[in-house]
Amino acid sequence: MRYTLRFICIVLSLFCLAHSAVPQQSRPSGPEVRKIAQQAYLFAYPLVLMELTRRGATLDGSPDLINHFSHVPVFPDDRFRQVIRPNADTLYSGAWLSLTKEPILLHVPDTQGRYYLMQLMDAWTETISSPGKRTTGTSEKWFAIAGPGWKGNLPADVERIDCPTNTAWLLGRTQTNGVSDYDFVHKIQSGFKLMPLSRYLAARSSESQQPEPATPISTLRAIQARQASAAAPPVQAARMSATEFFTLFTELLKANPPHGGDEGVIAELAKIGIIAGQPFQPEKLGPENVKAVNDGIQVALSLFAKFEQQGPPVGKSGWSMPGKYGRYGNDYLGRAITARYALGALPAEDAVYLSCFHEASGAPLNGPKHYSLHFQKNAVPPVRAFWSLTLYDEHGYFSSNPIKRFAIGDRDALKFNPDGSLDLYVQHDSPGTEKESNWLPAPEGNFNLFLRLYWPDESVIKGQWAPPALTVKRE
Repeated sequence: MRYTLRFICIVLSLFCLAHSAVPQQSRPSGPEVRKIAQQAYLFAYPLVLMELTRRGATLDGSPDLINHFSHVPVFPDDRFRQVIRPNADTLYSGAWLSLTKEPILLHVPDTQGRYYLMQLMDAWTETISSPGKRTTGTSEKWFAIAGPGWKGNLPADVERIDCPTNTAWLLGRTQTNGVSDYDFVHKIQSGFKLMPLSRYLAARSSESQQPEPATPISTLRAIQARQASAAAPPVQAARMSATEFFTLFTELLKANPPHGGDEGVIAELAKIGIIAGQPFQPEKLGPENVKAVNDGIQVALSLFAKFEQQGPPVGKSGWSMPGKYGRYGNDYLGRAITARYALGALPAEDAVYLSCFHEASGAPLNGPKHYSLHFQKNAVPPVRAFWSLTLYDEHGYFSSNPIKRFAIGDRDALKFNPDGSLDLYVQHDSPGTEKESNWLPAPEGNFNLFLRLYWPDESVIKGQWAPPALTVKRE
């Protein structure tokens, strides 16, 4: 018996010794940690940025603002900092959804033929669905947005949309033809409604639709005050330490699982302790690898800086080629860069975004110079909805100007040339009274341009049509 106990103790000792050696043997090297941390930051960035954006827009998840529309009654201006590269083409109707308990039902009114769309994004910025004129028409309709794993029955006249995450962002856009069109669009916005499935069924059984409660004025003012004083979400993300960033990420993972096909990267992240529901503790990797984690994050951030400096790949005319926005697959770098610089960008079938950051010489676009964009007769952007040219400062926000014009397009009173061609003027000072209808004011410093084409022709999506080159007037 004594020898048996001694044998058992020896075996247990050897087992414990071997078990304690596994972490040391499996601990990744410094270069591997740096590589994984870089990959992890890019992979996690959209989920974290969406959460920071959600917090700012909902006062950290106020019940008055979750599963509830917030309608923007006017175009954003040069003070707006909540979303990079906003548009001045549509009035937004946004809502942050929580799908943990039951589906949330979306009602859209008859828009009388007016173009609109309701872009539904999951927590990873992936566009799940876009109900609207292009896809479902403009008549009245109900949709049910269901979270992962929900099983149940819906009324026959309610169309189901499945979302793979419990957090979702519904970003509605309604075509708005200038300030004079606000009243008409406001009536459409008032017809956009959200309600939980249980409340919808209860209202149906009593044959009365309960109106969506209005957001208290005090709450709206609190949101405006917070957004005016708080740093923009990308700035907040950049200020977070590795521990803060990845701990928030792992917490978000619990309710917002990764997509199918992400298993490989999830396994890689686990090697350095980035695991759903567990706080990130880089010190467990060893002192030398704490620095490797931070170095990896800096490499990821340098890719953002490189994109900001160089812009996207461009075609022969100096404009970018149609990008793959909204649906990314395993293109984690593309997804992260889009989240950082164009959060909420639509898929190509709904809108194509073409950007211009530089002159043909490679110099950045600069306000004091005089630029023009010349469209030949019958060669304006081919779209089934509308198009616009928008100007942003070097940080991606609207730039203050004396006529408060941030975009120009086919819904403006543009003056065409006698031969049917069209010239747009982009510069800091006025091009003269006769040309001001076609003037897009620029700041004194560097800027960039976005050409938005809503419901574009197939030739645009395939890159067969491209805008003309931006020319510089030589003084």
